Amino acid sequence: MNKIIKLTAVICLILSASSCKKYLDIEPIGRVIPKTADDFRSLLNSGYAGFPNHKSLLAYRTEELLLNEDNSETNNYRDIYKWNDVTPDPVSLQFPYLSMYKSIFYANTVIADVIDKAGKNAETEQIKGEAYLLRAYGHFELLNLYAKPYDKNTAATDRGVALSLTIDLEQKYTPVSVEKVYDQIFADLSEGLKLINVTTFEAGKNYRFSKRAALALAARIYEFRGDWANALKASQDALALNGELEDLNVATSVLPNHYQSKENIMSMEKAFDPGATNSSLISAHLIGIYDEVNDKRFAKYFSKRGTDYRSVKGNLDALKISFHNSELYLIQAEAALQSDNLSLALQSLMALKAKRLTPAYFATEQTRISGLDKAALLQEIINERERELALEGHRWYDLRRYGQPALSHTSLGVTFTLQKNDPRYTIRFPREAIANNPGLQ
Repeated sequence: MNKIIKLTAVICLILSASSCKKYLDIEPIGRVIPKTADDFRSLLNSGYAGFPNHKSLLAYRTEELLLNEDNSETNNYRDIYKWNDVTPDPVSLQFPYLSMYKSIFYANTVIADVIDKAGKNAETEQIKGEAYLLRAYGHFELLNLYAKPYDKNTAATDRGVALSLTIDLEQKYTPVSVEKVYDQIFADLSEGLKLINVTTFEAGKNYRFSKRAALALAARIYEFRGDWANALKASQDALALNGELEDLNVATSVLPNHYQSKENIMSMEKAFDPGATNSSLISAHLIGIYDEVNDKRFAKYFSKRGTDYRSVKGNLDALKISFHNSELYLIQAEAALQSDNLSLALQSLMALKAKRLTPAYFATEQTRISGLDKAALLQEIINERERELALEGHRWYDLRRYGQPALSHTSLGVTFTLQKNDPRYTIRFPREAIANNPGLQ
């Protein structure tokens, strides 16, 4: 890990010297020294731009996709699809590690210096607040990739990931417990919420953390930990700032994850990229969970080519997504239900469905769902998460949280199985990370 951080520092300095000299002063010794708010904004933008686009890889581990065996890029994804993390083909894509810590490194640099060097004002406080939130999100993603799902009974001893909090190149980075990583995530979240002062960024700048995005991140983190009271509060606070949803019954509506959508909160990550689109087909399972006629999402999410379906939900920069309001309605529904507020849970769920289903089908669904008991309503919320958030990187995390069921995939006539509660629900650290730090094995 220490080698990785050193390499990150070298990369950052090289990138800064080669591509940032248009807006950063170059000191006589050759170091790039940001001094103004604009300098630090540009530095933080590098952290945003470098945040990994790994959610497509996660989709291959779920029941959302099939391999497109006729595509030349399929070998890049085959071992991910087979859950073969131990001996993958050298061409297999790796889950992010160095790139995530590189993004965090940029955030650390901003946190350390922006106010000291550029002065304290609303702009620099906003930039520093965003850096805290980017660092929190980076560590949160690392946890969900490389550590066991949160369990309050074992989190203090379960191995987490390394924390990167400084730009000390001599610091040794070793994994700490899941609980300690979450403690740091919450500390960064708290600092970020204190400092940010922009409620919503306009389209085009909404790759940045705003107050709404900070609350959406908080709601997701609390949901993953099963802290239902705080998940409910954070989702309600975010929706109070803007609770709009795209009405897919309206001809001019856009995809909910479009950066110009009325429900957009933050568009930093490319959740489903062109390589994944070309190398995959939509599974019969995913197709089967929609009413193809009455669920308006179906035609917007998928296109049919011959007998197969492909995703049209990702692929474009305009469809980058980190948070949007429909997720908050679902978090609010789940948190309310787990807090025994069935009325609010039902209200939240149906508010979303009203914007996604044809009016006649919605009326039928409202009657059906209104009669469900708590357990059945929870399953309905989980099912709606799968439909609404398809191919946005949520499903693998939800499978980890909701019982780690058995899955099977078939490739080239061979069936591969992920057993219930399989250890492979926690991804191994990548080859490059282990090579630089054998202690990660």
